[in-house]
Amino acid sequence: MYGPAYGAAGRAGRAVRAGAESERVFALAQAVVARWWEQALHWEREKVWPRRLHQVADGDAGGDLEWWRIVGRDAVVFPEVVAVADVLLDPAMAQLVWVDSGAGQPRVLPVDGLFCRRLGERVGREWLGALAAADHGGPLLAWMGSVIRLRRGTGGPRGYDNDPWWLRREHQPVTMAGQLRVLGKEKRAPGSGTMWRTVVPPEQRMRIGSLLGSAEEQLLQLRGVQSGPTAEVARQLLQGLGRRAGLVEAAWKRTAVAAVNGGVPLQEVARWADMSPGKLRSILTAGEQEDDG
Repeated sequence: MYGPAYGAAGRAGRAVRAGAESERVFALAQAVVARWWEQALHWEREKVWPRRLHQVADGDAGGDLEWWRIVGRDAVVFPEVVAVADVLLDPAMAQLVWVDSGAGQPRVLPVDGLFCRRLGERVGREWLGALAAADHGGPLLAWMGSVIRLRRGTGGPRGYDNDPWWLRREHQPVTMAGQLRVLGKEKRAPGSGTMWRTVVPPEQRMRIGSLLGSAEEQLLQLRGVQSGPTAEVARQLLQGLGRRAGLVEAAWKRTAVAAVNGGVPLQEVARWADMSPGKLRSILTAGEQEDDG
């Protein structure tokens, strides 16, 4: 029933039990897969998890899908958590991360890298690799960044550690109890606009977080390019910084749109953005037209 993911269960189980960092490795794997779980509602090719969820719900989770997705998550995704833990503990997979990063010739991680392609195969979803590689705001890319920085001997961002098993607070999956509390509040006051999660769709929240995480991780990668011919270093830095500035600007626009659509007065959002309401309105209107196109 669970497919290729269970094939790694025995190996990963023995490795995780034997390792001194077992709990932290498993917690990181859970965070990676829990993030996939939130995104999977929009994965048209995902067929395994919906089938398992209905089995957990005794054949029908459709009557209260939100509730079942909360209470059934950990049971449904457990095989993938085990498989991802096996991947994170595999030195050969860490080597693929290093190769994808350019090793001695640093480069931005590609969306079709060897590591993410192999990861997709090991969790029984070959198509997942490209999606995982593009999610720069998540715990998987943070782990990859730590692996790369450790091999290059460079430091992490202020306030963070290069310990690959360290799980950032913002990457920790929300507990079942926490999700049920939020769900209860949202049902008691639907559309009230008092809570960000109530008025901003999950895919929009995920996209904002992904843009910010992408900018952060990719800026860290630029630290390793400051060696070599002056023209080449300048080219990589300027092009890289320009792309990262674009990510931050996209996150800024999406946040402003989310706030206005969520009921915050345009004048307030404009004041926080340090610009006139008219200018903000024109920017947001242009952004909506780009999204429609």
